Amino acid sequence: MPRLLVVQHEPDAPPAWLGEWWAALGVGLDVVRGDLGEPVPARLADGGHNGLVVLGGAMGANDDGEHPWLTPTKALLRDTARAGEPVLGVCLGHQLAAVALGGRAGPNPSGRTIGVAPVALTREGAADPLLGGSAGAPAVHYNDDVVLDLPPGATLLATLPDGRPQALRLGLRAWSVQFHPETSPEVFADWVRAEPGSASGAAALAEVTAAREALRTAWQPLAGRFLAQLT
Repeated sequence: MPRLLVVQHEPDAPPAWLGEWWAALGVGLDVVRGDLGEPVPARLADGGHNGLVVLGGAMGANDDGEHPWLTPTKALLRDTARAGEPVLGVCLGHQLAAVALGGRAGPNPSGRTIGVAPVALTREGAADPLLGGSAGAPAVHYNDDVVLDLPPGATLLATLPDGRPQALRLGLRAWSVQFHPETSPEVFADWVRAEPGSASGAAALAEVTAAREALRTAWQPLAGRFLAQLT
């Protein structure tokens, strides 16, 4: 059975739909909770894993002082991507991977992206084995930070409406996405509840809820395409 190592940063940001889809495909998930003090392995091989997934979280990619597990997570992302092993970074994971490989992440000068936004593929993205075919697909966003400078050698696969990176290819089998292919309306509702009184959050939740089936249709194939990269 192939196994994925999943780094989760907080209780309200689980593998959710991706975990469900991978389990249905016979893949084992070993979830490491850095926020609970669980150690992040130095190498995938240490646990016999076939790929690495790093999920989202409310902290910033440079907040290692407050969240010390981010340092070994970035080291694992860097070493795994450079070794040509499968990597998928999601939201914070996208930003961590970019920083780990020499890029820069921080608050988006254009402000928060929240709700459903279409995937805007570049020419390279349209031909990409993971994201190709997803042009215009609805994607869930909930982020204040973005990748500001691409790491050396990265390929821009998709852009946000303000032109910031929405998806990157970071190595032979390494990808990162600013959006949340894993996030159900129920998970999104937990994020909105954490910010009571947010009118934008309430509107975004309604948007995500209405898009439930379109989101599942768009992103369930990504789970299988990522597994095709495992060895």
